[in-house]
Amino acid sequence: MSHDTPLSPRPLHHLTDVQRRVLTTRQLREHGVTAAVAAERCREGGPWQQILPGVHLLHPGPATSEERLHAALLYTASRRQTAAAGSGAGSGAGDEGPYGEAMVTGLAALALHHFSAAPPLASLDHVDVLVPRTRRLRATGYVRFVRSQTMPGPRYLAGVPTAPVARALADAVARLGDAVLVRRLLTESVRHGHCEAGAVVKELSQARLLSRPYVIDAVDALLAEGRAIAEGRLYDMVRGHGLPEPLWNVELRLPGGRRLGEVDAYWRDHAVALEIDARAPRHDECALRGAYARKREHLEGLGITVVRTTPRRLREGLEEQAAVVRTALIAAADREPAPYVVVLPR
Repeated sequence: MSHDTPLSPRPLHHLTDVQRRVLTTRQLREHGVTAAVAAERCREGGPWQQILPGVHLLHPGPATSEERLHAALLYTASRRQTAAAGSGAGSGAGDEGPYGEAMVTGLAALALHHFSAAPPLASLDHVDVLVPRTRRLRATGYVRFVRSQTMPGPRYLAGVPTAPVARALADAVARLGDAVLVRRLLTESVRHGHCEAGAVVKELSQARLLSRPYVIDAVDALLAEGRAIAEGRLYDMVRGHGLPEPLWNVELRLPGGRRLGEVDAYWRDHAVALEIDARAPRHDECALRGAYARKREHLEGLGITVVRTTPRRLREGLEEQAAVVRTALIAAADREPAPYVVVLPR
């Protein structure tokens, strides 16, 4: 029997090409191949090989990057099935797909998300797999495990369950000591629209990575990049939707010199101010939110309408945000004129 011989009695038509080339010992048994036959085919010089414990590659020669990813996930799922079988409980894998709840994370996930700064999959010595914290697994071969108290919803890229960008970034940064690569990965996440800066900083904070100096430096660059992109979208919104040109990036003061606050755009004739909320999540978020609310209440108490937007809203709903600003500008005609305020460059 050659390695091309169909593995009856169970058909293979429900599997993808790569899934047909990478199978666990349990799957082989379901297809009529005993453990003894699998071991014989995986001997040195044989047509198959064991790529990970209990996971077989059904061809000779090096595994492709895709095969390595599938093998890592199958190995993770097979460890759960083995433990469940030993305890007499069902594995539950049928409800979660062939890989259970596991997903690729770290640099391998960023490569699947098409990060140009991430090393190619073929060059990675390890594949990081995200699993629930309760899983008792040890790294083996090229597979490493990252445990999480709360599992994110995966994205399926190239048929592989993959951690969202922000989570994959945090897991990659946790294992990286290259400050230049960390900075490139973080800035690319925002520059290329993979996710918002705030989401990345939140994951880094939860992973307790913000105490590392080179991570802090990279986060500063990330936030600056995110704000610059948001401001660029704001310019596009004003000019692309026919809104009046505002005064950009200004500080508002009362005639006596009392500072009212900084805003990203101010329509003086309409007394409408716009602010982009691009703050990073912090431990004193409640205090920051309170300070922002007080500033807004003060400005609105003077008759100045404050429009608040976020980088995400500008990215996903530019037309909707333009409508909000236009409504505020039109409504200005029905309000009492606002007191005179001094407008200074920020």
